[in-house]
Formats: sequence, structure tokens, C-alpha cells
Amino acid sequence: MRLIMMGPPGAGKGTQADIMCEDMSIPHISTGDIFRANVTQGTALGIEAKRYMDAGEYVPDGVTNAMVRDRLAQPDCSTGFLLDGYPRTIEQVGELDSMLAAQGAGIDAVVELIVDIDEVVQRLVKRAVDQGRADDAEKVIRHRLEVFAEQTAPLTSLYASRGLLTQVSGMGDVDDVTARIHAALNSNA
Repeated sequence: MRLIMMGPPGAGKGTQADIMCEDMSIPHISTGDIFRANVTQGTALGIEAKRYMDAGEYVPDGVTNAMVRDRLAQPDCSTGFLLDGYPRTIEQVGELDSMLAAQGAGIDAVVELIVDIDEVVQRLVKRAVDQGRADDAEKVIRHRLEVFAEQTAPLTSLYASRGLLTQVSGMGDVDDVTARIHAALNSNA
């Protein structure tokens, strides 16, 4: 299965993606994790990505698309994957469509986690404290949510028009959210 997990920063995408990938035996492809690994390693990409991440901006499409293309070409993605944090723009959707078309494949489903914004801010502030993440200062969190609303949220209408979008409440216990995702995917199968 080829899935996309969407939702604002702090919606629980990473947590749910990890669970879903384990359940389905597919790789979890998180652009955030890829960016942070490059920052930690001090690669040229990491240095460039850090500048954008620290400002709460998205890493430019050209850099992101190249990383995703390389990752999707790896053998463990041949039977499926879950994308977390990509695509984030209409242009990235087009790139992803092209990447998958070249492989004779397409996206099977898009899961959007719906959460309360106040809850998201609380989650991200807690995560910043717990993990010492400089990219989760409150000012940056609020900016990231604004950027999400402006650039990423329009993707939901595009995927809905393709019949691929499933909206699931991301509120509550992790296990309850997972059960709702499984139920939604199974009802669309």
C-alpha cells in the first residue's frame, strides 16, 4: 500500500505513521527525519535545510523532491510506503505523481489527521521541552501552523477530488486514533 499521512505539525502523524508502517510492513518515509539526519550529520543539504527549518519555513521543493525521489527508488519501497511530511505543496503533488507514474504506481490513500489547534500547540510545546528541539519554539510553532494552512491544507481538496482522502480524528488516545485509521482504510479498500 502507498499511503500519505497528512495533518498540521503536532497532529501525531509520526506516531501514527510508525504504527501503521509496522502493521503493514512498509517503510515510513518522513521528510522531517531525513532533514534532521542531514542537519545532525552536517551535510550541505542539512546546512541548507536547517536555515529554513529554524525559521519555520519549508525546505525548497527542489531539494525535497530530489530526496524523496531517491528514497522511493530504494528496494524497500517497491511494495509500498507511507509518506509523512510530503507532499506539502501542489507542485510536490505533481512531482510525486510523476515519480510514481514512472514506476507504474500511484497513491492508494491519503489519511488526514484532524486535530484541535490548541491541542497541537500544547503537544508541540511539550515536545520541544521533552526533546530540546530548537525548531519547536512557540513563535516557530505558530508560524508553521500558518504555513500549513496556507500551503498544505489545499492539498486535501485535491486528494478528495481524486477519491483518495480519508479524514480521521487525531484527538485522544494513540490506540484509539490507530483504530480509527485502520477502520477508515479498511472501509475504503
